[in-house]
Amino acid sequence: MQQHFSLADCEVVGFDLDHTLCRYHLPQSERLIYDSFAQYLVTEKGYDKGLLTLTPESLDFCCKGLVLDLEDGNFLKLAEDGTVLRASHGTRSMTSEEILEIYGRREWKHFSAVRGMLSRSGKYYLYDNYFDLPGALLCARVVDSLDQHDGQKKYDFWKDMVAAIQHNYKITAFKEECGMYFPEVKNHPDKYLQRCPESVKKWLKQLKSAGKILLLITSSHSDYCRLLCEYILGNDFEEYFDIVITNALKPGFFSHTPNQRPFRTLENDEEQEALLSLDKPGWYSQGNAIHLYELLKKMTGKLDPKVVYFGDSMHSDIFPAHHYSNWETVFILEELLGDKVMVPAETESEPLEKKGKYEGHQPKAPYHISKQWGSFFMDRLPGLENAEETLVRTWSCKCISTYSTIAIPSLEAIADLPLDYRFTRFSSNSSATSGYYPSPPRALLTSEESVTMK
Repeated sequence: MQQHFSLADCEVVGFDLDHTLCRYHLPQSERLIYDSFAQYLVTEKGYDKGLLTLTPESLDFCCKGLVLDLEDGNFLKLAEDGTVLRASHGTRSMTSEEILEIYGRREWKHFSAVRGMLSRSGKYYLYDNYFDLPGALLCARVVDSLDQHDGQKKYDFWKDMVAAIQHNYKITAFKEECGMYFPEVKNHPDKYLQRCPESVKKWLKQLKSAGKILLLITSSHSDYCRLLCEYILGNDFEEYFDIVITNALKPGFFSHTPNQRPFRTLENDEEQEALLSLDKPGWYSQGNAIHLYELLKKMTGKLDPKVVYFGDSMHSDIFPAHHYSNWETVFILEELLGDKVMVPAETESEPLEKKGKYEGHQPKAPYHISKQWGSFFMDRLPGLENAEETLVRTWSCKCISTYSTIAIPSLEAIADLPLDYRFTRFSSNSSATSGYYPSPPRALLTSEESVTMK
């Protein structure tokens, strides 16, 4: 595997939509998602009305990469070897002593399933993207509430949480004005959505002019996709893409076979009959990466066209595109923005004129690092008895260097670079920080010496 990656070498460039092409105003969208789930639990399932009141500070609990142990009501932050770095019972942080007593210094019992990216389980839930994350805070507060009223030891609220998610995000919700989420975004798109910067729009056109085939592959339904794209890109958004695939049901889009998940055409946002193959560019629903790749071969005239896919979810975008389709993957990681704000200028590795420009469009409140959970990338392993604490990478951080080609804070970060810019890719024989652009997270820089690649 060569050490560098360049868009110039790719015939096909694919994008996820939510939190990749379409950036959200996170504080507002987090609050809306929390409220939409909480409202359902209280009004439909009879949960404590206290769940409806939320202080802005409590959103500090939300941190990507947490795993909820559904039986115990505990949230865990895992090290790359599967040991527990931090934990909370409900919203209450557990002490190092409690963590050692309950979990010891060994691999967490479900780690092999989590590590294998098995998402469906009645035992745990992995919080991996911004649509899920406010649900972590809500579940933690549900545990607090059940403890207070019932003194429970085992928890069975998860089925109600799933019902709340399905109610708000189901495929017909946008059209039916159902739930709280879609009607609110529909009525106030400016409150929740950030328009695509001109630099990114120009870059998309540049990719197309260079002969690249552009894909949009999103699990959002076609009507919501249209709302987002018209707002962020303009009414002519379809001209940016050769192929648009909505309701892609990732990660199944990558892992399922054509007969398990055929493509369907759309009429007035209603899915039509299943297609036996994909014959031409256009707008489709559902589908699978195998039939898509056959079409890409035809369109490029190449036996193995090189595809790169940009996405923000390790579980739905990056891992499956890498693992099942062997595509190059660019991980969009807003956590790099929060870290960026605190890095002093002298640690910059390149002169400014060589960097992609992304400082100008930052939202007023840049991504914050959770005080309760600490860095997304690194943490200290509590010392046993009098032993010193050691710095270790988180499991989330290990996944980035294992499954991503490179990681960037936003598309804007690379939009002003020439298309033949050569990025240093993540690879097993290079440093833990090599694939981050424009610069590695501060937490990794300070600990590079003490972290060895495994």
